[in-house]
Amino acid sequence: MKAVLTVMGSGTSMGVPTIGCTCAVCTSSDPHDRRTRPSVLIEYGGRVILIDTTPDFREQALREGVRQLDAVLYTHAHADHILGLDDLRPLSFHREGRIPLYASDTVARVLRGMFRYIFDDGYKYGTMAQVEMHTVTGPVELYGARFEPVKVLHGDTEIYGYRFGSAAYLTDFSTIPEASFAQLQKLDILFLDALRHKPHPTHSTVENSVRIVEQLQPKRAFFTHICHDLPHQQTNASLPSHVRLAHDGLKLEFEI
Repeated sequence: MKAVLTVMGSGTSMGVPTIGCTCAVCTSSDPHDRRTRPSVLIEYGGRVILIDTTPDFREQALREGVRQLDAVLYTHAHADHILGLDDLRPLSFHREGRIPLYASDTVARVLRGMFRYIFDDGYKYGTMAQVEMHTVTGPVELYGARFEPVKVLHGDTEIYGYRFGSAAYLTDFSTIPEASFAQLQKLDILFLDALRHKPHPTHSTVENSVRIVEQLQPKRAFFTHICHDLPHQQTNASLPSHVRLAHDGLKLEFEI
């Protein structure tokens, strides 16, 4: 089945431009250097699946003309990946049933606590997103497609990436455990965290992610969760021909 992946956001937790910064990337006129917080949208068979609800989700959804949402998968519970949950409200009003959310037990507990007014009965002060939580313990079957959680390490914290068909999306990792490499074979498209060149305790570098691409050999690879250290055009010129920085609004076709 054909699917289309849209990069909703390709930036790091503070976004690019970063507030108060006057560096060359933050002041760049290249639209590819404008990066909202990291997320992707997958469309297939008339269904629309989102990975993570960033603080920029409202603007991302308006930019991409999103009018429907059939499920949300969460990678982990950091602010740049969850704070847009409340902006699911208008999309949840125009569908039959609640929007299903899928997350690990740890992430589900954080979401329930942070957005208690959504998940607890009795909120009387306005509308709220109509959602329901599901705990991810293994592959998730959604509307004829299989979304397989892939465990990665974000510093010392185990979080999820996801494989879906011939594509995989791994954001916010410093290490991919050896056991997860078996889930990442024979990919057409692979998204990897590549924060910057300088080492970081919880994120992959450009150089490390290039090594992972060389090991896994996907047909195409895209780097995401990019900070303002990496100018788009200059960085792409230094990468192998089948590896590129992702950018907001990028659309890719693949088999799911």
